[in-house]
Amino acid sequence: MPGKIVHFEVPSADADRAVGFWSGVFGWSFGGPMSPEMDYRMTKVSDDLGGAIFPSEQAGSGLAIYFETNDIAASIAKVRELGGKAEEKMPVPTHGWFAACKDTEGNAFSLWQSDSSAA
Repeated sequence: MPGKIVHFEVPSADADRAVGFWSGVFGWSFGGPMSPEMDYRMTKVSDDLGGAIFPSEQAGSGLAIYFETNDIAASIAKVRELGGKAEEKMPVPTHGWFAACKDTEGNAFSLWQSDSSAA
C-alpha cells in the first residue's frame, strides 16, 4: 500500500546501547552486524515492517523512516513538484530502491520500492 511505513533506521552513537534500549522497550530481537565492515543490525517488527540500528555521527538527529511506493520515479517527481526535495533513487541489490527526501518543512524521510531485480 503506497505511503505505508515499511522500514525505519535508528542512527546511534553506541549500537550496543541502542539495541539494548529498543529491545528492552518493545522486546525486539536484533541480528548481529551484517559484516565486519557494516555494523547494520536488523529487526523484523512485523510481516511488513523492519528496522535497523547502526553507528552514525548523525545519532540524535531522529529516526529515518521509509514509506512504500509502487512507482519510485513518479513519487520522486511528485515530491519535487510539491516543493520537497528528493535525491535520485539508489539500489539495494536484490531488494529494491530508495530515495532520500525532505518535505516542504525540511523533515527527512525516504521512499522505498521493492524490486528483486534492483542492481
